[in-house]
Amino acid sequence: MRKWESMRKQIEERASNYERKPLSSVYRPRLSKPEEPPSIWKLFHRQNQAFNFVKSCKENVHVFAVECKAGDGQRVYLVTSYAQLWFYYKSRKTLLHCYEVIPENAVCKLYFDLEFNKLANPGADGKRMVALLIEHVCKALEELYNVHCSAEDVCNLDSSTEEKFSRHLIFQLHDAAFKDNIHVGNFVRKILQPALHLITQEDEDKIPEEMGHEASCFCDVPLEQETSEAWEMPELPKQHSPDLSFLVVKNGIGEKCLFVDLGVYTRNRNFRLYQSSKIGKCVALEVAEDNRFIPEQSKDISEENQYFLSSLVSNVRFSDSLRILTCDTSQTKRKRAEYFNSAGASAESIEGFQCSPYPEVDQFVISLVNKHAIKGGIRRWNYFFPEELLVYDICKYRWCENIGRPHKSNNIMILVDLKNEVWYQKCHDPICKAQNFKSNCFPLPTEVSLRFLLQEEEFTSDEADEISNSLAKNSQIPSSSSLLPGESSDADWDDKDDACFLEATEDAEFADAADRSLLGNKSAMDDIPDELIMEALQSS
Repeated sequence: MRKWESMRKQIEERASNYERKPLSSVYRPRLSKPEEPPSIWKLFHRQNQAFNFVKSCKENVHVFAVECKAGDGQRVYLVTSYAQLWFYYKSRKTLLHCYEVIPENAVCKLYFDLEFNKLANPGADGKRMVALLIEHVCKALEELYNVHCSAEDVCNLDSSTEEKFSRHLIFQLHDAAFKDNIHVGNFVRKILQPALHLITQEDEDKIPEEMGHEASCFCDVPLEQETSEAWEMPELPKQHSPDLSFLVVKNGIGEKCLFVDLGVYTRNRNFRLYQSSKIGKCVALEVAEDNRFIPEQSKDISEENQYFLSSLVSNVRFSDSLRILTCDTSQTKRKRAEYFNSAGASAESIEGFQCSPYPEVDQFVISLVNKHAIKGGIRRWNYFFPEELLVYDICKYRWCENIGRPHKSNNIMILVDLKNEVWYQKCHDPICKAQNFKSNCFPLPTEVSLRFLLQEEEFTSDEADEISNSLAKNSQIPSSSSLLPGESSDADWDDKDDACFLEATEDAEFADAADRSLLGNKSAMDDIPDELIMEALQSS
């Protein structure tokens, strides 16, 4: 009887407290500092759903893949910011199997996935092979693009085991990055042709089709220079063809293969995060013993966080001095020509480059530079995923808002900020650049805004609930509304019968129910820590 009296009194006190300070309709997680803005933490069953949410979100968020222990490594897709992910990721108690999703068409870093079977290659010296590869890549970058780098600019991560040698290399080039990871793959195949020929010289029929295409490398000039054409770089001199025999290894069945995995340069590629391990494995990616890269020191960011940020392939920020490196295959060029011929677009509209991921925005930019009998066009575009920024280099149209007239020889840029749905103009002119000139921001037309373009793809509340229930049921991951940092559903606080009594009762039983749910499912308990649940309750 005393127990029931005590419980009744507790419920009455909680009900009174909720009357004075009711719960907000939506719970928004916070970082360690209360003054920081609300963060985003969303789970999606499909990758395209995650990217659609990113496009419609104003915050700087990114897509990550999380492997679940249940379902044989089934992956769900998490959308959050770098800071929010690191806040929960750094303890390494949860989120043990995470991958960065490298966005299609996004400017990115040069990266490599290296591995070989130790048992099949008893004489292979992995560390020496990595050092020789870095040396070869640095020479190729200098010869093809005039980009200078060394082993000190390469984040070298190791996840080797007794059976397999495994490394990730992420190049931190100074003021340079590749147009996207397809161009990275073309570049890697081009500079590794001697090794590929060693593998296939005995049987030319075994040459994979994608390796048979010749690639031509370009270097888009620094954005501050005023030339109107991208310039083709010379082929690597044949007389200086390097000895890349060290890159030829044997797989588990004794067949020749390449030390470099060429399969990691596909669209929306999942690339394992620093300090994550593969599902079913206990070896995480850590800084290698022979790593010579040291990230910049910061008072506000820990060294571990700096390594994490440096290891992210798509973490490339826009700057006026950034050089965009390209490497096209002849097949890609033919496809571009076929595209423009079929679409009726002329070379004056988009010279030599296929449309961006947002063709409606391309057409809007073309309309901006076709005025007063001047037919301008887009020379090339680049997409910076962290800022959701499209940068268009303009040709044959040089009107500058800064000087109120066209430049005589220097071209301009049109920048489209997709998050804030505005566009503005910048210059290649040295004087405008010295003044750090940026024109006024103008709103994008409604018909080319992301919210308008995505409105037909928005999910209904029933569809969102179905995704959440599917994740909880099939993936053994508690729904983000109750157990992960994210938005809570109004259904969690149903008040159809007796609002005060039910709210107090549910709150009193919520932590216990959550604990029992987690304890009843070991894999879920391993993935979601109790402290996250308690933090959510305490923050309410």
